[in-house]
Amino acid sequence: MPLTEPHDDHLPQEDPVAVDGAVGDPDNGDTPADSGGDPAVEPEPTLPEPVRQRIVALTATVLPTLPADEVPVPLRRVAKFAPNRRARLGAPAIAAQLTADPLFRQRVTARVLADAGDLGAAVVEGTAPAAADPVEVAALAYLARPRGWRELIDASGAAVRAEADSAVVAELVREAEQRATRAEHDRAVARVEAEKLRDELARVREELGQLREESRQLARTLRETQTRERKATELLATERGRAARASADVDAELRRARARLAEAEAAAGVARASAKEARSVDDARLWLLLETIGQAAVGLRRELALDPVDKLPADFVADAFAEQPGTAPAGPAARARDTDDPARLDQLLALPRAHLVVDGYNVTKRGFGEMSLEQQRKRLITGLGGIAAQTGDEVTVVFDGAERMHGLPPAPRGVRVLFSRKGETADELIRRLVRAEPAGRPVVVISSDREVADGVRRHGAYPLGADSLLRRLARS
Repeated sequence: MPLTEPHDDHLPQEDPVAVDGAVGDPDNGDTPADSGGDPAVEPEPTLPEPVRQRIVALTATVLPTLPADEVPVPLRRVAKFAPNRRARLGAPAIAAQLTADPLFRQRVTARVLADAGDLGAAVVEGTAPAAADPVEVAALAYLARPRGWRELIDASGAAVRAEADSAVVAELVREAEQRATRAEHDRAVARVEAEKLRDELARVREELGQLREESRQLARTLRETQTRERKATELLATERGRAARASADVDAELRRARARLAEAEAAAGVARASAKEARSVDDARLWLLLETIGQAAVGLRRELALDPVDKLPADFVADAFAEQPGTAPAGPAARARDTDDPARLDQLLALPRAHLVVDGYNVTKRGFGEMSLEQQRKRLITGLGGIAAQTGDEVTVVFDGAERMHGLPPAPRGVRVLFSRKGETADELIRRLVRAEPAGRPVVVISSDREVADGVRRHGAYPLGADSLLRRLARS
């Protein structure tokens, strides 16, 4: 087979140039060593870039398959590269060795032609199949260098250039078609825009006609308005004359009213002086009446032999309807605010012999519910003791209780502490306390429960919200 690799024992006797021209063709571009004189070596042909890249790729593929001693020293490191890096990074070294070392090129050619099969055989014979890739043919021809290999490379270059020119022409045709398509699209868009502009022009003309008609109507309306304005101006001048006359009449009437007012103020001064004298007489009569009533009351108390009492009505209610205190608080009832003004509470406590009744847990859970029940009771009872000491009024605080309690601290002086018995709520006990009081005695009930407030109000008591007592205690 042509371009076979020579045996190693023959390499020293062979001229490298002769080995390179092993095909035996005197026209293959290499001059045999025995032709006499210095061989006239032709320069390497200028390879098209695709052909050069294919030659490097073929060499890089077969490079690792060569024995280590057959690989030129500059390419031994390249042979160890990864396949995807070998042709890219070792291209300059591979091209240089293929040009400078014919024996290395011949060894590469033998393996490349073996892999190429029929195409390699055809190229060695100096023919190129019509359907073959011209780049592949040129690469094999460069490596094998059969008869007419330069013509094959030139034909391949011409084919590559023709393909490049065809690609350029195809690209130009494609661009021309794209420009034609864009031009057609632009014409269609322009046609649509022209139709829109014609429609817009017709609409503007129509609106212009309407505006002209409206302008004529506005001009007519303006003339009518100007006519009405002249009439209104004349009417305004007439009304101004009337208003001036009416103003003069009002001024005269005002002066007369001021004169009458001065006379009325003088009469009022005389009346106030007379009323003051009459009030002094009434005060004297009232004092005499109250003195008479007081002496009559003293005489009546002496005649009836009424001694001071030790027990008050609330004490009787406590004895009849309250047992020992309990520990379980009742569930929260519906709340209702009456008034939370501490000044109102002060006014009611200032009444003589007032009785203050407090719904205990209703106040403590609203004011300091984060404490335990024992601490709530102690804090409220201590505060009520201060109010009793300040006002001297009777104070009763009522708690819900269903079980017996032991170890309760003594209540402050003037404060009565009651616990409802089992089956009875503090609300019911409060209503019993209010009903037990005589008519006319001021009873103040502190609770934000609407039912309690409504119930005690019907019996003549004064219901106040829990906040009024809390504010009063905070102020103390």
